[in-house]
Amino acid sequence: MDSSAEKPPRARVEDAIDSDAEAPQEQGRTRDYLDGFLAAKPPEGPVGGEGSDLQADVIEALREIFDPEIPVNIYDLGLIYGVEVDENRDATVTMTLTTPHCPVAESMPGEVELRVSSVPGIRDAEVNLVWDPPWGPHKMSDEARLELGML
Repeated sequence: MDSSAEKPPRARVEDAIDSDAEAPQEQGRTRDYLDGFLAAKPPEGPVGGEGSDLQADVIEALREIFDPEIPVNIYDLGLIYGVEVDENRDATVTMTLTTPHCPVAESMPGEVELRVSSVPGIRDAEVNLVWDPPWGPHKMSDEARLELGML
């Protein structure tokens, strides 16, 4: 896979052609339920890079995903090795699992990709599942160790 290839541009709401000739009211529905969503713009400021607000939002979203066997989120559990957001608002998450035989080995990366993709301002998300370095309890945050009674 060639990582130097650029991703194609994504469709944006502001690029849509909205003709008055085909008013949504004539189709029997109103658009008012979308007005707030369509008017929302991503926050201004530095887009990507280390310490950006968008990267912090992605990390916060990852903290909402919990390991099904351990009552700790996957970020504090140490399963996330890296979160990068580039200037195109594309997020790349490098992660591992506690073991290759983990019951969620097939579904967890997809769940992470879906959750990161849903962060406002993120254009695309990619998850890289790695096994080296292997996960170990030493990768957990102090909060996770406290939650599990390991401190």
